[in-house]
Formats: sequence, C-alpha cells, structure tokens
Amino acid sequence: MPLPYPALRCLLFRLDPEFAHDLSLRALRTTQQCGLSLLLAEPRVIDPVRLLGLEFPNRVGLAAGLDKNGEAIDALAALGFGFIEIGTVTPRAQSGNPRPRLFRLPAAQALINRMGFNNLGIDTFLRNVRRSRREVPLGLNIGKNASTALEAALDDYTLCLRAVHEHADYITVNVSSPNTPGLRQLQEDQALQHLLGGLAVERDRLAQAQSRRVPMLLKVAPDLHEAQIKALADSLPRHGIDGVIATNTTLSRQTVEGLAHAEQAGGLSGAPLREASNRVISLLRSQLGAGYPIIGVGGIVDARDALEKRRCGADLVQLYTGLIYRGPRLVRDCAQALAASR
Repeated sequence: MPLPYPALRCLLFRLDPEFAHDLSLRALRTTQQCGLSLLLAEPRVIDPVRLLGLEFPNRVGLAAGLDKNGEAIDALAALGFGFIEIGTVTPRAQSGNPRPRLFRLPAAQALINRMGFNNLGIDTFLRNVRRSRREVPLGLNIGKNASTALEAALDDYTLCLRAVHEHADYITVNVSSPNTPGLRQLQEDQALQHLLGGLAVERDRLAQAQSRRVPMLLKVAPDLHEAQIKALADSLPRHGIDGVIATNTTLSRQTVEGLAHAEQAGGLSGAPLREASNRVISLLRSQLGAGYPIIGVGGIVDARDALEKRRCGADLVQLYTGLIYRGPRLVRDCAQALAASR
C-alpha cells in the first residue's frame, strides 16, 4: 500500500528542497522505466474540453518547471492530469544558478526558487519526449540560454521552436521567469513585438513545411502593471499567438514578510501568488474577450482556488507548488470541482 502523501511529505520536507525534488523525480522516472506507473495511477476525471484545437480530458494540467527535461512524462500523467507541460528547455544545456536555490515557506504553502532554467539541453529533452506515450496533450516550454544576449534572444527561441515543433501538442514561450537576468525585459513592448513577430513567421513556415499548425502560447509574469497587460493583450492576437499562460512566479514579498527565507532572491510561488495571478487573468480576459484561451496558474492549493481561476476567466488551470504541499489528490479534487461547476 502506498505511503499516504502527508506522511511522505513529512519525510521529504526533512530533506534539502532541491534534493527532495530530484529524489521524487528519480522515483517517478524509475516507476516509468519499469512499467510501474500504474502503481501511482489516480483515476483521471473525465471532463472533456476542446481548446487550442486539442482535446483535454480535464481542465487540470501540470505547470512547467517540475519536469524540466521531460524525464517522467508518463508517470506524471498517471497522477490524473488532463495535460502536462515540461521545460523550460534552452538550446544548450546549462547548470542554472548556484545552490542553494530552492526554499520552502511551509507556513505560507509557498516556495521561492531561483533555479535559472537549469536543464540538459534540447537534444536530451527531445529524446525523452520521443519515449513518452503521450496519453494527454503535452506542452513544451522554451526559453533562452543565460549566456545569450537579450538582443539575440530570438535566435535561441527560434532554434527551440524549430526543434520542438513536430513533437509538441502546444508550445509555450517563456519570457517571464525572474531567474534569468533581463529575461522579463522581453515582455516590454518593442522587445515583445520583435520576439513574437519573429516566432510567428517561423511557426507559420514550420506549419506549412510539416502540414501541422502547433498552437503557441506566451507565459507572462504576475508583476505587470495594468498598462503593460493591456499592451500585451493587444500584441497576442496581432501576432497569431494562440493563448496565454498567467502567471509565472512573483518577485513581490508583500504576502510573506517576516517568514523564514522570505528574503531569498527568486520567484515566489504557491498560495501567496493567488491574488496576483487572478488579477492578471481577470485583466487579460477583459482585454482579450471571450473565447481567447487563457491557462491560469499560481496559488492553487485547493479546489476552491481552481474554481476561482475559472471565475476570473481561465479556461484551464495548472498546478505545481500546490502539488508539492497537497500531493496528487489535489489534481483529482480540482478536476472534480471544475467538472461539477459546468
């Protein structure tokens, strides 16, 4: 009989956060390689929704960042998710920022990370993707190497786009991580127009060459002010961007002041991100109108949070930090609540 998640979490939380993360991912990968993913299986809630030209078995997905290299796609899908997003991947392997770079704030059900797009590079990433059984839609999240100048960012994103296009159900362009120096500047108007325009041209060329158009989404930060969000919302449909993921982690510490590790540099995720994420989702929905795909992520630690994301305008939701604190049951709870709210 599997160890109940609260007991397992108690053990994992005695370990260094990044070591515990790596250990958990290795365990998932081992069950996958041994064909034992069914041991992890949670009955998937069936609540079909069609979005982005894709069929999602339910509205609850895994956010990028947990499985950066696509090492445990099938094992993670077995937890009952309606879709999986992996990455962020960069053209070349990179080690990320120095350790320690991941911190728990248990009193707030939160994490702070400054990982810095640590990953094994596009070639290893794609080998792992090719091995997966693809039981649910798979999103591939792309970024730029830290050593690549901002002026050349389009080159890195284009290289990744070309590599992942034929393997992705959808592609996410990540310009919102706070842990690669200067990356969020790509959300500013002129830089964003240049990046999205270039990627749209390349995506259209790939669609014609491969006879397959892959949806492309932009992942944005929660720390944008209202004028920036309005400008961004104008840019998305203009460049043929198919959807938006709101949001990445926040640099704000207003909701965790005084807690241990709150002063650490990096992006804050988990429950304290909820309201900032919901604000961005609501503003995007009001600007983009009904029908434009929005995936809501940030601060979901129970089913009520998932429902609130829907009320704010999200079509689908994603989990990450909540999964660390609440375990796989959170996937089912959220999916059931969303299905019942139709």
